[in-house]
Amino acid sequence: MNTQHPPHRFTPMSQFATDYPVLLIDSDAPIRELHNCVSERLNAVLKYLNLMACTSLPDYAENDINTVTNIALILLRDVGDVFRVIEQRGFETSNKES
Repeated sequence: MNTQHPPHRFTPMSQFATDYPVLLIDSDAPIRELHNCVSERLNAVLKYLNLMACTSLPDYAENDINTVTNIALILLRDVGDVFRVIEQRGFETSNKES
């Protein structure tokens, strides 16, 4: 198992499939870009879940429901990870102003 950590600038995203952080968030990216990333994923998962909510469950196998749930979970985890970076940046800015 590799115990190297990414540079401070890059924040690892939540992951359960790997031991080493593969997906990283650039903590120094402009806030607008971080927000755009969050917005894109959140809107996608909301549309996706709305579509699924309007679908009749008997039409799908149990495996399909698990797939839908996992897709929504991955996207929402991404949203949470990027929001944490945005919040940290906001707290750093407010501490500098104090």
